[in-house]
Amino acid sequence: MGITCLQLRSIGISLMGVGLIIATAVTIAAASTALAGEADQKLLEQRDGLLQNAEDMVAHGGMGDAKAILHHCGEAARYADVLIKQLPTSHPGREEGVASLNDVIRQCKRVAEIGIHADPGVLLNPAIKARTAARASVKALGLAK
Repeated sequence: MGITCLQLRSIGISLMGVGLIIATAVTIAAASTALAGEADQKLLEQRDGLLQNAEDMVAHGGMGDAKAILHHCGEAARYADVLIKQLPTSHPGREEGVASLNDVIRQCKRVAEIGIHADPGVLLNPAIKARTAARASVKALGLAK
């Protein structure tokens, strides 16, 4: 009951097939990790833009610059919108984070509705609420620095 050449070849082919399957699985896992890393990097870039504009918006409010408040509020709302679109549905804390991001957008719309000719102090209240919502969204999404 020895192993024939045909049986040996069959075993060799089977082992190569298993090796290819393992190599393919490892390649797919590595590609998935790389894509997840890219997605995470994009989320972090959006986080940075959101927080920077939210902080600048309030800082300019303290200096009485209504035009800068409007500009940074518009940018913060844009970053919030992009974050909402980029968040995977399975992201932990997504529901709370999206609610806060929607609050950023809503408060920034209030700033835009009040307008550039209003007293900067009037713009500051919704701007501070937008900044608070931006910070809360970053915390809820687990993107805090």
